[in-house]
Amino acid sequence: MEQSERMHETSREAEPRIVYMGTAAFAVPALEHLCEAGYRPIAVVTGPDKPRGRGQQISVTPVKAAALRLGIDTLLQPERVSDPAFAEAVQALHPDIIVVVAFRILPPAVYTAARLGAFNLHGSLLPRYRGAAPIHRAVMAGDHETGVTTFFLEEKVDTGGMILQRTMAIGPDETTGEIHDRMMQLGAEVVLETVRRIANGTAIVVPQRNEEATAAPKVFTEDGVIDWSRPARQVHNHIRGLSPHPGAWTKHGDTLLKAYRSRIAAGDGSPGTVLEGGRRLVVACGEGAVELLDVQQEGKRRLPVQIFLNGYALAPGDVFHA
Repeated sequence: MEQSERMHETSREAEPRIVYMGTAAFAVPALEHLCEAGYRPIAVVTGPDKPRGRGQQISVTPVKAAALRLGIDTLLQPERVSDPAFAEAVQALHPDIIVVVAFRILPPAVYTAARLGAFNLHGSLLPRYRGAAPIHRAVMAGDHETGVTTFFLEEKVDTGGMILQRTMAIGPDETTGEIHDRMMQLGAEVVLETVRRIANGTAIVVPQRNEEATAAPKVFTEDGVIDWSRPARQVHNHIRGLSPHPGAWTKHGDTLLKAYRSRIAAGDGSPGTVLEGGRRLVVACGEGAVELLDVQQEGKRRLPVQIFLNGYALAPGDVFHA
């Protein structure tokens, strides 16, 4: 351990009063792990019930559904976390620990309500990839390793003292969605261990090296455009890094096509040119080529490329463009 490390000052707690905050499916395994280990939260904070899906039926967040299934009766669903009434409601719970997983950015009035501290689970090895899309950015960059970090909340996002880190490999063809699903299980284990250490007074806090920080800004649809002039490996990383959301895309004439899975292929040609378009879909890049494996025409279903090509004609010499 480095000299800059310090013990987090806590009192030993057998059963800390925990408030759990999360919305997305990524936050469900950690909540389940806590309950199974005897650290049942006294309350869960999640997003409001909203219309979702094509039918716009009112539905609850994955975390609310899990909380109800686990028998947690106290639920807070603020429209705005900046609302003073929300801070007052959290303070009234007298929490020892606030656990934040896949939730919103909290104001100090909320996270300082926890007597022993509030911590967040982040999907990277901080200080790398601070921001909203750490998994996307790591895969898009072609990293071979990522991980999770728990850290105490501070006013500046993703900068607080680190408590625990665990690493995990990124396979050469894995997508962001696949990493996400493996990471949420690893994250659940790390959240549980972090709570244990805070509760029993053994949490060690390591300051982040700000000079090593990198950013992971949110990805938008416009970020998905495929630049075929880049080397095949970079194009492949771009496609898998944006799969399944928002999806890497290109155009064939006026038709927008999304690519969700690919692999490096043999071939050479002008960037964006279809080299094979019968049973396989191979496209030339700035260096080398990629084979597209899962494709979706705008407004239609995502399909394996063999099925896609049965209904969408592509021939060698056709060109994809931005």
